[in-house]
This record gives sequence, structure tokens and C-alpha cells, in this order.
Amino acid sequence: MRYQGSEAYKLDWAERRRERREAQSAPSFEVVSGGGLDARARAGVSPQFVARVRAVVLVAAALIVLGMVRVALSSATVSLLSANSELSAQVEETQSFNEQLRIQRSALASNSRISRIATQNYGMVLSGDFVAIDLDAEPAAEQASDPTDGDAAQTTDVTAPQADLS
Repeated sequence: MRYQGSEAYKLDWAERRRERREAQSAPSFEVVSGGGLDARARAGVSPQFVARVRAVVLVAAALIVLGMVRVALSSATVSLLSANSELSAQVEETQSFNEQLRIQRSALASNSRISRIATQNYGMVLSGDFVAIDLDAEPAAEQASDPTDGDAAQTTDVTAPQADLS
């Protein structure tokens, strides 16, 4: 016969229970592919980091291009301003030269100067007589002579004394 409650209690029961809990919570010694520091080192750089670096490089390139465009525009402006300054100086020089030429032309073209040179240097005198030529009437010598003959147009005065050439 058997008596209930007369069994002996196992004293190591509490220890075994604790060992089971530790065994269940303790990590198993399994090999997991792709984990650990070595896997991270072999993986390289994360895609987010590469995207951020690309964005920074694009922004830097855009700033450099804008800076180069600004420098190019500034140098073009400076060259145009210097060319404009040179042209303005040439225009002023040409205008002053034009004024000098006008003054010289007015001095050289004055009637009193021309009359003085003509009378003093060349012995010319103003004529009091004048001749009126009617261009509508044909001269009588042309009507009588042959128009194709060139010698007939030139007449010599027979009565004029000829100089002795000997």
C-alpha cells in the first residue's frame, strides 16, 4: 500500500528549475551568417551615407559653378568697361581734332586770305568786267564747220604777231 504524501521531496528540484531557466534564456551557440563586426566591415558604406555624400558633392559643385559664372561675368564686365573707356577717350580725341580742323578750314577758306594770296603771290587782280554767256544759243563758228572735224574747232589768229623762236 501506498501512502499519499509520504513520498520524499526531491531537494534538488529548485536547482534544476533554475538551470532550465538559464538554459532557455542563454543564447544558443549557433552560426548566423552576415552578423558581427566582420560582416559590417565587409558590407562597406551604407546607402544613406553614399546618398548624403552625393548630395554634398552636388551642392559643392553647384556652388563652384555659380562662383565661376560670377567671376566670368565680372571679368566680362570689367573688359567691356575698359573698352568703353578707351572708346570714350578716342571719341573725345576725335572731336577735339575735328574742332581743330574746322577752325583751320575756316581760317584757310576765308575770302580775304585767298584774295591777299592771289594779289601778293600771283599778281592777280579782280576784274571789273564780266562776260555773259548764253548757253542756249549755238555759236556761229560751230554751225559753219563740220562737227566731226577736230581741227576746225581750233582757230588761229593770223594777224597776231608770232614770237621769234630762233
